[in-house]
Amino acid sequence: MIYSNQDRMPTILIVDDEPANLRVLKKMLEDQYRLIFAKSGEEALRLIERDLPDLILLDVMMPGMTGFEVCQQLKTVQRTKAVPVIFITALSDEVDEAKGFDVGAVDYITKPVSPAVVKARVRTHLSLVQAEDLRRTRLQVIQRLGRASEYKDNETGMHVMRMSHFSKIIALAYGLSKSAADNLLHAAPMHDIGKIGIPDSIMLKPGKLTDEEFAIMKKHPEIGAEILGESDSDLIALAKVVAMTHHEKWDGSGYPHGLKGEDIPIEGRIVAIADVFDALTSKRPYKEAWTVDKAMAFLHDQSGIHFDPQLVTLFQQSLPSILYIKQRWQD
Repeated sequence: MIYSNQDRMPTILIVDDEPANLRVLKKMLEDQYRLIFAKSGEEALRLIERDLPDLILLDVMMPGMTGFEVCQQLKTVQRTKAVPVIFITALSDEVDEAKGFDVGAVDYITKPVSPAVVKARVRTHLSLVQAEDLRRTRLQVIQRLGRASEYKDNETGMHVMRMSHFSKIIALAYGLSKSAADNLLHAAPMHDIGKIGIPDSIMLKPGKLTDEEFAIMKKHPEIGAEILGESDSDLIALAKVVAMTHHEKWDGSGYPHGLKGEDIPIEGRIVAIADVFDALTSKRPYKEAWTVDKAMAFLHDQSGIHFDPQLVTLFQQSLPSILYIKQRWQD
């Protein structure tokens, strides 16, 4: 992994009480990385306070603090807990390896070190850090776009928070994996991003929309999909699906494409019920909040018409968790 002058060289902290070991690792890595060195666990912790590395190569057996103790301390601090630690050690006992992973290390390299192994492990774990940074950046972009859409609507940020968590609860109840449910949690705030493209005269109209105005309003799913566009990010691609399909209805009477039943992606079906329930049970300038019982009666009445019947059942079964979220994030 060669970095140009325009790129920031990743910083690696190498911690070992033997100067010879530091020199060996320096020779292996100095051409590709910015290196800082410490000869004890205590010195390493002091260095990290002022110069946070991207990765740490950490000897286990040192006078004073052992590598295990240093790693354990790093993992208890918010600022340093995500920094990957690779132990470099002469220990080969499985119990020692297990202890290293228990305290938060991501890998082990045994002494005497091989240049090819060291370089490959360092490259791999720095790539994972960069991938996580990219995922976090994309998530932040999505969250900010979701906030932007709130400025065009009567709905509040708490609505977006609640319906997103409702969506995760339903997704887990439906049997989606935790990873898929978390992705939906983060994509759901984008469901109405297309409202950015709807004129204020329609978005902010206090009374009922005319047929012509409603026809324009119904374009917001497609506008949202256009805004999100094509992306190699799974999260943005999912947000596009949600934006496009959350107004489709189980019986095919929804918009923009009149999809029916299981032709509607499950994520769109989930967000539809989460969005409507929270909208019904929330106070708006144009209406009072419905009671939970009244809103649940509506969901049951619309089961098989607007909503996936299975999701209505799962929503009912998950109601204690739903109401906890509703209470936690009140307007």
